Amino acid sequence: MAATSACIFATLLSLLMLHISGSWAADPDMLQDICVADLASPVKLNGYACKESTKVNASDFFFAGLATAGATNNSMGSLVTAANVQKVPGLNTLGVSISRIDYAPGGINPPHTHPRATEMVFVLEGTLNVGFITTANVVISKTITKGEVFVFPRGLVHYQQNAGDSPAAVIAAFNSQLPGTQSIAATLFASSPPVPDSVLAKAFHIGTGQVEKIRSRFAPS
Repeated sequence: MAATSACIFATLLSLLMLHISGSWAADPDMLQDICVADLASPVKLNGYACKESTKVNASDFFFAGLATAGATNNSMGSLVTAANVQKVPGLNTLGVSISRIDYAPGGINPPHTHPRATEMVFVLEGTLNVGFITTANVVISKTITKGEVFVFPRGLVHYQQNAGDSPAAVIAAFNSQLPGTQSIAATLFASSPPVPDSVLAKAFHIGTGQVEKIRSRFAPS
């Protein structure tokens, strides 16, 4: 009898933890119709405080920044234009956002992660080589073209590269109002304060002189 009760208890506990973990898998659910982010509020919480309802207007739910291609004349040959809660305050508590990513020929969106969201890209134009790396160090990659979709699971390192000789662009959708982005190279070599040279040298099997050389390439110009 005691063994049976213990088994039932363990099963119920497992189901409860599964439910809780599922509830924490994305942004928290909204508790009212709208909660437009008050980006100027001094209140600090997980998200943003709500703007007074009398001050809410249509502009809080509108953003025109994805209508035109971004400038890609930079070292990576790409530009991400985000439409997240910081650009569209009305997204606060809604758990979604999108971005437009433009690529010059050969341009890349370098290896990076989104700690708070899964990403799905839809190709507007061009052809891209895309992929992500699992925690078992397996690369899952594919070449995608106009009208096609590819998914990057939450938290996994991923990348995109324009495989064509003409500009490319995608729309990226996220299940978070603010997915966050960590570019792997910049995170390691351009952090402040810096990651110790000895750590990077040992991790990458290179000398400290090479660490400094790489770091110098991420210095503000």
